[in-house]
Amino acid sequence: MDSNGRTDGATRGELVRAGLASDDVHLVHYADQWPVPGTRAEKRASRNTMVFFGLAILLGIAGIAIYVGWPWGYQPPTTDGYTLYSWYTPLLGITVGGALLSLAIGLFRYEKKFLPEEKAVQQRHDGPSPESGRATASAMLTDAAARSGVGRRRVMLGAAGLAAGIPMLGATVAAVGGLVRNPWRDSRPENTLWHTGWYAQSGEAVHLRRYTEDPDEVALVRPEDLDAGAYLTVFPFRESERGDRDKLEEALKRSDNPAVLFRFRPGTQVAPRPGQENYHYGDFYAYSKICTHLGCPVSLFEQQTDVLLCPCHQSQFDLKRSAEPMFGPAVRPLPQLPIDYDPNTGTLVARGDFSGPIGPGFWELGS
Repeated sequence: MDSNGRTDGATRGELVRAGLASDDVHLVHYADQWPVPGTRAEKRASRNTMVFFGLAILLGIAGIAIYVGWPWGYQPPTTDGYTLYSWYTPLLGITVGGALLSLAIGLFRYEKKFLPEEKAVQQRHDGPSPESGRATASAMLTDAAARSGVGRRRVMLGAAGLAAGIPMLGATVAAVGGLVRNPWRDSRPENTLWHTGWYAQSGEAVHLRRYTEDPDEVALVRPEDLDAGAYLTVFPFRESERGDRDKLEEALKRSDNPAVLFRFRPGTQVAPRPGQENYHYGDFYAYSKICTHLGCPVSLFEQQTDVLLCPCHQSQFDLKRSAEPMFGPAVRPLPQLPIDYDPNTGTLVARGDFSGPIGPGFWELGS
């Protein structure tokens, strides 16, 4: 560096020393980790560091493979596929978490074993650094990279980059995986987004069942069970499920199954939506219990005004106007369940599935 502060033609070492002096830095200690390159100790440290980068690569690939290919669909306990299903989340945690941990350990070991040892004391000063200071800072970074042996350890550098890139790829796959999976891939219509557990199969009647805290008990809903102005949470039931505890529990736990059954007071004027004029039985009406805002259970009922409320974000649905939202963030009415009376059993039954998809709107549904 000349007397005017120009750095043209200065070597990297000169720039390092000049930069330290211009920033009032006193270099106490600055030495290579491996003054003699290629020693057994250096190669051993390199291999040990590569082990963690390699482990991060393998675990990252395994995490992506598990996310894409492992059986993730819900399987009830005691079924053949339950064991594989139960390992899905733990294996994702082990592989992805292990990949990130291995990458962190590898980077930590590289910093401890290969970057130069440095101890320096610097006087702080105000204002931006001069041009010479910026040039010398760049030289110091370049010098540290050269002393760390990055140029001689291209395999390790590539492994570190790959170990960092694969977890990032895995995070990207996890973020967009739910968007690229085809919801219509399953040809069975009862498993698409448009259908719930109320979907009629093989012509079997679907009864309205109330929950009694005993999953084995089947309590079918009769008209006389509800007083005028009352409401009840109901779930689907088929006679073929009687005695099958797994199916009975699945009907109670399936997130899009809960419905609320109302019995309006005599003389209440209800305005049905077009096409849903015959979805009710007398004064009995049933709607999905899942809020169309963010999917919370709509569990509060204002009896005097016939308004259903969601406790999460205060959306309100006017039952006298086919459960249309009247306040709050929800913009879509609660889907209605068509119901009827079965004279053979004296119970209420569903005549079909809900009038629309359950819960928040999705990409193929307008508000």
